[in-house]
Amino acid sequence: MGATDQVRQTGVFSTVRRSVRMTVGQKRVWETRWSELGRTQEELPAGELDLAEWFGRTAPTVLEIGSGMGEATAQLAVAAPEVNHLAAEVYPAGLGQLMLWVEKYDLANVRLFQGDALDFLRDNVAPDALAGVRVFFPDPWPKKRHHKRRLITPPFVALIASRLQPGGTLHLATDWEHYAERMLAVCEAEPALRNQYDGWAPRPEWRPVTKFESRAQAEGREVRDLIYTKVTPTPAPKVMPTGS
Repeated sequence: MGATDQVRQTGVFSTVRRSVRMTVGQKRVWETRWSELGRTQEELPAGELDLAEWFGRTAPTVLEIGSGMGEATAQLAVAAPEVNHLAAEVYPAGLGQLMLWVEKYDLANVRLFQGDALDFLRDNVAPDALAGVRVFFPDPWPKKRHHKRRLITPPFVALIASRLQPGGTLHLATDWEHYAERMLAVCEAEPALRNQYDGWAPRPEWRPVTKFESRAQAEGREVRDLIYTKVTPTPAPKVMPTGS
């Protein structure tokens, strides 16, 4: 059984579905823009997605897992119009709010997926299809008995690595020290990834400050970033035949 087959067996979901009411504006934009901008797991065709067709252009595509209320995603899309930004989230109100940001900034480079990102990566994203994957402030599940629910596990990181292009990046951020140490250990053990820094990455100026980061700073928790690059495997040396 390969690493990608083991992902679902962990029982870990990329986000937790919440029952939260949408605002009038979020409902309106869902009704008017979802068919253009978004897909649910059930709406996706079977097999690997044609990302260029979905975005209407060929461009580097970055997947953000757990986009929350979408403000950071929108800011990143405004700052990098040459990049396709794909937001994965299960929270309908968050996706609705992101579509409101898309309208506000008149963004053409954002698409949305509602569902579990683990299934999406495994079933619908082709190998080597993504220029980057971002996981900012995933649920830390701080209680020890809940650690098994954490998203960043060896099978999941192996799955991400398989979907990254050579040279593509995995960027993680968390404000929970123990989880950060675990993220570091998991990523260091993945042979397809190489740390761009010696341990923690300096906080990139381009990464927007989210409400989670603001709360962490107010509560005295340090935010740690990790940035990894997918490396091209070195071909095994050819063994020359000896004799005739």
